Amino acid sequence: MTQSAKTISNFNELLTHLKDSGVRRRLAVVWPEDDHTRDAVDAAFAEGFVEPILVCSAETQASCAGRYATLPAASPEEAAARAVELVREGKADMLMKGFVNTDVLLRAVLNKQTGILPPGNVLTHITAAHIPGYPRLLFFTDAAVIPFPTEAQRRSQLHYLADLCRAFRIECPRIALIHCSEKPDAKHFPYTEDYLAIRQEAAEGRYGRCIVDGPLDLKTSCSPEALRAKHIDSPVGGCADAVILPNIEAGNLFYKAITLFAQAETAAVLQGTEVPVVLPSRGDSVQSKLYSLALAAVGAG
Repeated sequence: MTQSAKTISNFNELLTHLKDSGVRRRLAVVWPEDDHTRDAVDAAFAEGFVEPILVCSAETQASCAGRYATLPAASPEEAAARAVELVREGKADMLMKGFVNTDVLLRAVLNKQTGILPPGNVLTHITAAHIPGYPRLLFFTDAAVIPFPTEAQRRSQLHYLADLCRAFRIECPRIALIHCSEKPDAKHFPYTEDYLAIRQEAAEGRYGRCIVDGPLDLKTSCSPEALRAKHIDSPVGGCADAVILPNIEAGNLFYKAITLFAQAETAAVLQGTEVPVVLPSRGDSVQSKLYSLALAAVGAG
């Protein structure tokens, strides 16, 4: 299938797209008390697609006076609560974790009374990867949040993936449901039976315009040559735009393998919340955090 010439196929094109479209999102940054977070925010501000609001200590507030909007907080816990409140009040379009433990931020995000996960929504983690040698960005879920997706959670993941791909101007995303082979195995891998139902639902239009197939292994999902060698007929065509991995172990292993051995560039965001949440690891580079902010800025639209 031929994709639109305007498809965003790497992170440089993503930054150019944001600049050309004039996108400018209000970004609430939770406890930006480390240089890496502030450097990433500075880079995103310089690219022109965010208007930062730092929910920070008095010291950081003083050092950033006149540059960014700030909101003082006495602790990481208070910063998380106040940043989430900004979202609930319609004053922030994106949320970013700074030098704060993930569980602290997620408690504020998931709080049933004051949080920002609407009832019925599923919190999941989506990564976009630019892998050397692969001609397009590859989106995948879930490397960080859902241990083993239920049937309902997997359907939500598919919705979020398809929507995010379309935000990258992929008119008809090709999405593969990943297994270690191309055959359903209800006895050992019950979820592969549900893949067949999801595939039928996609064909009926339940997830918008997209192509969904599975079970497929990763190689036949992303390599036309592998598909031909196995004599498999799949509408994904070995050109997947996105893959849904069966569990968090597979997702985390895939993420670490492509970044370690293939030097893939990545960006990641939490979906399902009222606004995208950027939840970087402390070990992520400034460039990776910048790309994650850009991913969230597109998703926020």
